[in-house]
Amino acid sequence: MNGTPSAPHGAPQVRTTTVVVSGVSGTGKSTVARLLVERTGWDFAEGDDLHPAANRRKMTAGTPLDDADRLPWLRRIAAWVGTCEADGRNAVVTCSALRRSYRDLLRAGHPSVWFVQLTAGPEDLDRRLRTRRGHFMPASLLGSQLTTLEPLTPDEPGAVYPSDGGPLRVAERVLGDLRTRPGR
Repeated sequence: MNGTPSAPHGAPQVRTTTVVVSGVSGTGKSTVARLLVERTGWDFAEGDDLHPAANRRKMTAGTPLDDADRLPWLRRIAAWVGTCEADGRNAVVTCSALRRSYRDLLRAGHPSVWFVQLTAGPEDLDRRLRTRRGHFMPASLLGSQLTTLEPLTPDEPGAVYPSDGGPLRVAERVLGDLRTRPGR
């Protein structure tokens, strides 16, 4: 398959893009994702909203998630991506996607997926998490996320963006890269 979804005979083939805004907590995933959606009008899903209640309780209590905890969540996100692709809709979704295996699950059978992996220094992340209000992810879990994080590799679709230039600058860089990426 060449990355283009199949279409009924005679119907035009539509190639969609699903941007997965990824990275550890505090990198600005939600803010960058919302800026991308404002500028594109694409569909949006906040990955945190797709967590099973048990995961949210666990994180709120300061307990890191393990692979078994993350699997149902990742499958929900992948299903959402698949629905967007099937409907021919471009989309943006937030998801930490910390490990290569998680990213592989998200893109398996989903040629539209393109990762935006946000990065920031540990001190900046800690400061952001400690001043953030109304989120279930406590700053105490940052260390476990940084330990789990596997950087995006050159053979994965997407790019790494330092978030220290601010969310607007990151969003503009992402949009520029999307316009010039191969196959678009």
